[in-house]
Amino acid sequence: MKIYNTLTRKKEEFIPITKGEVKMYACGPTVYNYFHIGNARPFVVFDTMRRYLEYRGYKVTFVQNFTDVDDKIINKANEEGITPKEVGEKYIDEYFKDAKAIGVKEATIHPKVTENIDEIIEFIQKLIDKGYAYEVNGDVYYDTKKFDSYGKLSKQGLEDLEVGARIEVNTIKKHPTDFALWKAQKPGEIGWGCPWGEGRPGWHIECSVMANKYLGETIDIHGGGQDLIFPHHENEIAQSEACTGKAFSNYWMHNGYITINNEKMSKSKGNFFTVRDILKEFDGEVIRFFLLSAQYRNPVNFSRELIHQAENGLERLYNAKNNLKHLLDNVKDLEMTEEESERFVGFEKYRDKFMNAMDDDLNTADAIAAIFELVKDMNSTIDADSSKEMINKSMKLFMELVEVLGIVSKKEESLDEEIEKLVQQRQDARKNRDFALSDKIRDDLKDRGIILEDTPQGVKWSIKK
Repeated sequence: MKIYNTLTRKKEEFIPITKGEVKMYACGPTVYNYFHIGNARPFVVFDTMRRYLEYRGYKVTFVQNFTDVDDKIINKANEEGITPKEVGEKYIDEYFKDAKAIGVKEATIHPKVTENIDEIIEFIQKLIDKGYAYEVNGDVYYDTKKFDSYGKLSKQGLEDLEVGARIEVNTIKKHPTDFALWKAQKPGEIGWGCPWGEGRPGWHIECSVMANKYLGETIDIHGGGQDLIFPHHENEIAQSEACTGKAFSNYWMHNGYITINNEKMSKSKGNFFTVRDILKEFDGEVIRFFLLSAQYRNPVNFSRELIHQAENGLERLYNAKNNLKHLLDNVKDLEMTEEESERFVGFEKYRDKFMNAMDDDLNTADAIAAIFELVKDMNSTIDADSSKEMINKSMKLFMELVEVLGIVSKKEESLDEEIEKLVQQRQDARKNRDFALSDKIRDDLKDRGIILEDTPQGVKWSIKK
């Protein structure tokens, strides 16, 4: 497998530190609100990366943190009249609801900043002792001039960063690019005791500490959105490598931006959408399928038209699954013929195409195209005269591939008693040549998302996604 490494700006063969195991870290949300569609992309991308690595046989330890202490959380707590802890707990719960809706599995470990304060203080003290950090009036800053390779991830030198970065006026820092590791407590703010006085961690230090604690000094893959390359990930590298003297992460993966109707998403423009809002109109699996329909490093334009296209594409895959299931329930229990065996070998080439795409820097767009090619081939080859073994093997191959992407994952749904009665009433109406009633029942079911199809083998139904 090859991964585009942001650190080297080229695709590299993926070789894990430990054979058969992968240590992977992805930056999680700051939990002060529902996460938006831009946040959802890295969640889906790195969940898919994890799934594919597991499919390839790796044991994956995947860490995704929760930032549960931050200026935004403190402000939210003041607005709602609750504690920062309560804000964090509330939106962590909401994160899991929305993440589950878009098919994102829970990480192996979901550490919280507030549960790792002692380790953060210890890490900062090591940086001070090594001369990479300094304390001023209870604040602790990282001295970027002391880290010779600062800027290696963003490919910018310190002078360029000083000129180009938007830096708040701060006369107590030694250099404009120095950043906070620890912030002294302000009146009314949450704080923890430490050698420099009451305070709380800066944003960047938390990921260095939690990656180190749960995955070790050097990890295989670190992921996040493109917007995190600088300063967040640049600062993580500086902190971690100064502290340990070792490479922090061997591979850096960053997904592209999402625009809304070809414009940058922002609250001021009114085109800012949370996943919770989008879920009111679209199924979570449609959102996931939409996000996977482009290679992860490419920008994605979000619009209702494109979401509807994704919805239609996903429905085609569900129909393929339902067609195979219907045939399995109705064909004779026969073994594959020699001709079918040859056809199935042809089907298996789509697994190779799928894996080749995923091995090429997680190209989910081409992987999905391979699945659609498989579906097209199956539709033109498998019918009511096919053997049960052929259909069963085809179903397993299809499900094997879609499960890697976390799609077509809805459990088989059974019609409830009311709908079963309506289906039977329609059948009786057809027998009695009462076609007006038959059509009315069919249309009523369609309005409820149940699609009926009359076939030589009987009534076939599917649930519109």
